[in-house]
Amino acid sequence: MIASRARAFLVALALVTACGVAAGSAAAAEEATWRLEQPKPPPPPAGVAEANSPIGLGKVGDIEFWAPNRGLLITAGNAETIPSGVWAYNGREWHELATECGASDGRIAWAGSEEFWTVSNGRPGQASESEGGGLPPLEDNTLCRFSGGHIVASYAHPAFQEDSYLAMHAAACINDTDCWFGGDQLLEPQIGAFQLHWNGSTLEAQPYPEEGHAIEDMRVFEGHLYESVRLSQGDRETEPRAEPPVVHRINPEDVIPTFEPEELIPLYGPGEAPTELDFLHLSAGEGALWAAGGAARASGPGVTIDVRSEGDWTQLIGPKTIPSGEELFPSERPMAIAAEPGSADAWVALEPLKAGSSPQKALVARVSSQGTVSEAQSLPSSQEEAEGVGPKGPAAKLSCPAANDCWLVTSEGWLFHLTTPAGRQAEQGNPDTDPAFSGLITFRPGDQGLPQVVQDAPPEDDSGLVEAPPSYGGAFAESAGAQRESRVALPLLSELHSRLVHGTTLELRFHLAVKARIRLIAKRKKQVVASTPTHTFGGGSRKLLLRLERRRWPTNLDLETHALAPLPTVSSRSSAVSTESTGLFVLPGAPSLDGLGRLP
Repeated sequence: MIASRARAFLVALALVTACGVAAGSAAAAEEATWRLEQPKPPPPPAGVAEANSPIGLGKVGDIEFWAPNRGLLITAGNAETIPSGVWAYNGREWHELATECGASDGRIAWAGSEEFWTVSNGRPGQASESEGGGLPPLEDNTLCRFSGGHIVASYAHPAFQEDSYLAMHAAACINDTDCWFGGDQLLEPQIGAFQLHWNGSTLEAQPYPEEGHAIEDMRVFEGHLYESVRLSQGDRETEPRAEPPVVHRINPEDVIPTFEPEELIPLYGPGEAPTELDFLHLSAGEGALWAAGGAARASGPGVTIDVRSEGDWTQLIGPKTIPSGEELFPSERPMAIAAEPGSADAWVALEPLKAGSSPQKALVARVSSQGTVSEAQSLPSSQEEAEGVGPKGPAAKLSCPAANDCWLVTSEGWLFHLTTPAGRQAEQGNPDTDPAFSGLITFRPGDQGLPQVVQDAPPEDDSGLVEAPPSYGGAFAESAGAQRESRVALPLLSELHSRLVHGTTLELRFHLAVKARIRLIAKRKKQVVASTPTHTFGGGSRKLLLRLERRRWPTNLDLETHALAPLPTVSSRSSAVSTESTGLFVLPGAPSLDGLGRLP
């Protein structure tokens, strides 16, 4: 049988479940306590009855804060009363911010004090049946960029293509010009997970190339981005390992390599398979990156909590912290973890592994940097129950913007707030009045990446289909008597340079004259030995990374390109701009094998 993880943790939760009250002594008058603070529903549309009391916001995919008085959450909505969209917190109350860009299970990534991204659903009416493929998926596979109180851009991609957007489960920004979004495995036979990278001007596909594990969470810590993945049976890998890395580090823009696996994370007990543990929920605190995981299924390993500090990972709760031979079976797993600013502690939200038939309460506990568990409690509290507040569902999301200031969201979209009596009084003061977070946003621009057609009638439901590239034909009239001169188009590709990174990764840099789709294919004689996905790049300097195998080193490279805009032209007499492309470039030789210095 699998060893238990953290006797104190489980005993505390058992006491909570049995008694329904917070563990330990009663909180003093000035201590922080959890209480239900549900926002009022927005005015309903015409013909819909107005709710007389607060209701759940529906499934909340994410809750994130820029500051204690500037927070966001994204919801799928609740029937006709709560529309799908984004809500904002101003320090006093929550209010509806946008009726667009909601999601079934969306994510939020802050890029600045007035700029953020959301992982959102595609819009109904943009999908249609394909040739034998049915309706394209719409859940969590588009992006919205908010700035200055507006949705300034929306990004999607036609369905049923090799480079179609897949569902995304994680998002984070190192800064406003370095944002990442990750999700499902790439489609066969590709190896890797779907990822998009925003570099400040262009959104590019940039998958993790070596492991096909779905990306589930992302957090920024000490100038780097850390992403956690879900290990599942049948995941495709270039080099299968007994214990694949479950966390990757993404370096800032222009730092090579882009991805680095986090090794030596203590997770498993004797006899535990890596796929028995669910993905790690992440949270960045002051000098520490927290990670919490639990059983991937209803029966499996217990709670694991690790911390990364000063470059090393340490297990606080898990099989390596308990004497061997103990066999307690937990009944909960972590759903979120949130480091509390100003302390060395973190809060953990948990849900039962087996759903009960009656309404469930939310479970939450505080964990110290030494691995001790305190303040384990169920919500609503006994005092709130005496006031008539019933169970609101298990815990789902958690965020702590300041010391003694945390928010917990249940699976049904109810919000509990941890703060002190003084903190609740302060909420009645001056709220954040930034206009970027005060009004209601109702307009979402057309999706970049999908064909844009101006019509005078509702469009046919066909954007999910692959469309032919637009025609850019036509002629320009010249004025009478003008001296005729020939003009030539600039090459789509120029300034090609290649180099090897870490021996087996080919980096190809190039310049694109206009937006284009491009794919790099490596061949050994006539056989394809490696290839990148088809990327859509804007004009400018770009790069591709291609993982190669030493024993199947390519003899030539092919670039498949397709311009998505007309190429600019220059006078044939101009000497300022070369119109010749670098058609060939040197393919680096293969690294030596077995120390013999020979190429394969």
